[in-house]
Amino acid sequence: MEKGRLYIVGTPIGNLSDISKRAVETLKSVDYIACEDTRHTLPLLNHLGISKKLFAYHKFNENEIKEKLLSLLFGGAKVALVSDAGMPSVCDPGSAVISLCHKEGIEVEVVPSATAVTSALSFAGYDASKFVFLGFLPQKDSEKQSLLYDYKNLKIPTVIYSAPHDVTADAKAIFDAYGDRGVAVVKEITKIHEGVEFTTLADFKIAPPKGEYVLIVDGAKSEENPLNSLGVKEHILAYIRLGEDKKEAIKKVAKDRGLTKNEVYQLAIDLKDEI
Repeated sequence: MEKGRLYIVGTPIGNLSDISKRAVETLKSVDYIACEDTRHTLPLLNHLGISKKLFAYHKFNENEIKEKLLSLLFGGAKVALVSDAGMPSVCDPGSAVISLCHKEGIEVEVVPSATAVTSALSFAGYDASKFVFLGFLPQKDSEKQSLLYDYKNLKIPTVIYSAPHDVTADAKAIFDAYGDRGVAVVKEITKIHEGVEFTTLADFKIAPPKGEYVLIVDGAKSEENPLNSLGVKEHILAYIRLGEDKKEAIKKVAKDRGLTKNEVYQLAIDLKDEI
């Protein structure tokens, strides 16, 4: 029996009208649709007048469902793989089954769509020829810092996805790792309340957080004081290790980073055990 084919189908990241003609034709032609959340995909299919057999494929059932998918594909079925928004495997499930299909000799075809990361970079006016994309940051603070410290010295923008309940904590974590930098806060891309705000990590404030966010953080500048690539607390400690007392270290950090001495002092309060 001839093997089936897996179609990686991109879906709109907000506005349903953005779906491509080819994506619609593909969804109409397949036998099954594997989706991240059937409750999310069903309204899209209803909007398009498409009725297909759906089953959920997400990070919690990936191992179980990829075997079902392989069985269908080896049986000759045509299966579309979609995520809630954008492209499967870009901060969404899909990479495991796609990789397995390539390994097993099953044909894979991609039907692309926009992604929030590239759309946000264009919308905010950034040169997107080079950037680093970190997706969603880990939940644990220690894991956030470990990840961010690997990229803080790059001179290209860092792009991060953030949920409304995480965006303030994520901005603080980036500030602690990168120091103060410019940041573009893109929200609700392609939706009714789409917008972008330009601020700095030190002045970051979203009230009230609502919708999904893309944070675009400026790259490191070569002319900056190299100590500015440290978090504020590490910056203070660096001056103290160079022989400055705490008061003078705070004064120098404030000048280096364009902050008030009081702002730096507040961040330094819990350093007494480290000095």
